[in-house]
Amino acid sequence: MSDSMDDERQRIREQKKRELRDRIENGAGTGDSGAVEGAESPDEPISIRGSDHLDEVVSEHDVVLVDCYADWCGPCQMLEPTIEALAAETDAAVAKVDVDANQRLAQQLGARGVPTLVLYADGEPVERMVGVQEKASLKGLIEQHS
Repeated sequence: MSDSMDDERQRIREQKKRELRDRIENGAGTGDSGAVEGAESPDEPISIRGSDHLDEVVSEHDVVLVDCYADWCGPCQMLEPTIEALAAETDAAVAKVDVDANQRLAQQLGARGVPTLVLYADGEPVERMVGVQEKASLKGLIEQHS
């Protein structure tokens, strides 16, 4: 299973590289759109180090999906490939908050159970979901708020 997951990750990375190359070659992303330079969403989840770091990530990106998780949580482990794929395939930044290492932040985000997902759009929380979610519905929510 891990080989197929590694293959999928590699495929997604290659796809992102091609998309980025195409955007650069076609003149997109040259700063004419008024977007903040360097605010392009990363293709891997961002590990959040604390409340200030999360505030920084949310302010830098238009849409941010925050995954409140725990290493010991089975459903969180089931959701991880979906979270990684969303980071690679969508324009949203994806942030991961370890609820054990960041208990106060998890409380601020309203994470009473794990996994809890919070979607931010334009700096404001717009959706909160608890439990494993389907990739298609998460992708749809991200696109709706992009």
